[in-house]
Amino acid sequence: MSSSRVQTLLVTGALMTGAAAGAAGIANAASGGSSSGSQATAPKGAPPGNPADLAHGPGETLLTGATAQRVGAAALKAVPGASVVRVETDSDGSTYEAHLRKSDGSYVTVKVNASFAVTATDDGFGGPPPGGSPQG
Repeated sequence: MSSSRVQTLLVTGALMTGAAAGAAGIANAASGGSSSGSQATAPKGAPPGNPADLAHGPGETLLTGATAQRVGAAALKAVPGASVVRVETDSDGSTYEAHLRKSDGSYVTVKVNASFAVTATDDGFGGPPPGGSPQG
């Protein structure tokens, strides 16, 4: 076999291998799979990492007991179908805030006053703490 014919066969083989790998990659992406582990796209307004594990802002405290239940209930009434990620005191103008994950996967922060009335609903997991950098 001549060297040009060997070279042509090698190039053709490489192209076919590349085409097969590319087609497999496209098929895998179309089916939502991944051979190297899936990287889920973060929902709108999601902070980096697991929202339930994030530290609360400076001057804020996680709520527990009856207060946590009342803040969570008020927030869920304002955003039906959502689930509570966490509830805490608020260092930015409201008494309390509840971080919720809506049924579409996006996040919302609900501000609640001392009378357990909702005063505001903000898209996302909340702004940066005073003097902090933005989340997500």
